[in-house]
Amino acid sequence: MLRLITKYLYILMVPSAVMAQEIVIKTEYPRVVNVGEQFSVSWTINTGGGEFIAPPFTGFYKLIGPQTSYSSSVQIINGRMSQETSYTYTFYLQAIEEGKFVIPPATIRVKGKEYRSDSIHIEVVVGAPGARPSQPSAARKPGTESAGVEAAGEVFVRLIPSRTELYVGEPLTVSLKLFSRVDIAGLEEVKYPDFSGFVKEDLETPKLTSLQRENVNGIIYGTGIIQQFLLFPQVTGEITIDPVQVTALIQQRISEPDPFFGDFFSRFANVPKVLATLPLKITVKSLPENKPADFSGIVGKINISASLNKDTVKVNDALNFKITVSGNGNLKLAGRPVFKLSPDIEIYDPKITDNLRNTTSGTTGQRTYEYVLIPRHHGDFVIPPVTYSYFNPAIKKYETATTKEFRFHALKTEEQTGQVTVFGGITREDVKYLGKDIRFIKSIPGSIIFTEKLLVASRMFPWYYVITLLIFIIILIIRREHIRRNADAAKVRNRRAGKIAKKRLSVAYKCLKSDMKDKFYEELLKALWGYMSDKLGIPLSELTRTKAIEKLKEKGVENQIIEKISSIIERCEYARFAPVSAPSEAEELYEGAAQFIRYIENKLD
Repeated sequence: MLRLITKYLYILMVPSAVMAQEIVIKTEYPRVVNVGEQFSVSWTINTGGGEFIAPPFTGFYKLIGPQTSYSSSVQIINGRMSQETSYTYTFYLQAIEEGKFVIPPATIRVKGKEYRSDSIHIEVVVGAPGARPSQPSAARKPGTESAGVEAAGEVFVRLIPSRTELYVGEPLTVSLKLFSRVDIAGLEEVKYPDFSGFVKEDLETPKLTSLQRENVNGIIYGTGIIQQFLLFPQVTGEITIDPVQVTALIQQRISEPDPFFGDFFSRFANVPKVLATLPLKITVKSLPENKPADFSGIVGKINISASLNKDTVKVNDALNFKITVSGNGNLKLAGRPVFKLSPDIEIYDPKITDNLRNTTSGTTGQRTYEYVLIPRHHGDFVIPPVTYSYFNPAIKKYETATTKEFRFHALKTEEQTGQVTVFGGITREDVKYLGKDIRFIKSIPGSIIFTEKLLVASRMFPWYYVITLLIFIIILIIRREHIRRNADAAKVRNRRAGKIAKKRLSVAYKCLKSDMKDKFYEELLKALWGYMSDKLGIPLSELTRTKAIEKLKEKGVENQIIEKISSIIERCEYARFAPVSAPSEAEELYEGAAQFIRYIENKLD
């Protein structure tokens, strides 16, 4: 059910959309053809259901036509439907004789109204023997012949200026144009010169996708604009623009055409070919000598306007004074407007805003200068008219654009006092104390203290250097000895063994007083084994009771002491795993371990 409703709405909406659109007729035809050449002319109309009336083809022989084709598309984007419909009527003609011919407009009648196309202008020339133009698009607008261009082979490029003589600063439009009578697959690279003596601005140029037919001294070429740009000359005299290099890909057949199918099954290769334009000479004239004092540097046609955002303001408050320069010319190179204000008005550098675009006639748009003005004294003030002179190349004279006069009043504030004054210009005016972060320079003279005796003048001063040097040498010797002693890790552990053992015995003693028997025996064993490992130079992982006894005997320790420490270690290990000993026994073991450590410290040091 929903699908049926959708189809019904579509049937109702499509005709209404067709009737609401504007009817447009487009023509497509070659601008130039050879005598005897066959070509097509077509009219495309964005509606159907009308009656097409073809014009008479005077001067041409009609071969076939009209052939009608139809295309239609419907789009629905965000719930909005649009439809595009077009009918194309195509006629095939043959040029009979040389000359320039005009085919009258075609007519279409839709619902009782008649719509007409543009007239068609076709030039018929006698082609050179063996001439074969490239196969460009047939569409061509009138009035685009390349005047002054001479044919130079099958394919070439040229720089075509809008004029060759102009004033300094006047915009010049230059087009880089391609001429070809062979098939071109595309452009690979374009190298521009530095355009010495000019300021260059690129113009937005459509991408070259097809060539258009054009008559160049009786020879038909496919032509197209590669790039357009604006040049603003900055020096006078004759300036030469160096050649532009273009690398084009030429299609060349690499196999013979088929006798039945022609070029359909032929193979082609793209061969790069470097093309270069001829040097272009431009004559730049200097501006007349009688330049006004307020000359802006603009060459073109401009207007100037100004605005002030307030007519009443308090002292030390800001106003916005805006000057807008609009028109056509070298606006990007324009200088700031110059105007004089009262010395009691503080003015800041303007904020410059551009709304400009480059066209074939120059830079068009407007440039805005926004000034901030701050009156520092109360009263009435006048902003005089701002004059802005420019050179108009159309009449070859200087012209002056002027703004109107502006007035505003500055109110005196309550905080303003007359205690601080400044001199601005001729008058002596009061100013507001704006901030307290900057103080006046202290004017009270300070006191200078002179010492009767200087340290450098005393007799002991040289001895200070000697004493300092001796102290440095002593510190250096002590430091080197400290580094030497600490270089041997085994000796360092030997020296520190007693201190570490005393700390562990202290921990064991605290455990004994806290009645932590298991912890006491554990800490006491750590103190004894750790001490013997550091003192005897045996790694803890390799230390056993047998090795320790052998090492103690080598050090000359008495057998009685060795048996005593061996007994202490054995009793600690037994008490650790079978804690049945009395508190007096734990104290006896602690004292025995302490006496052993003191004995070894005294014996081996």
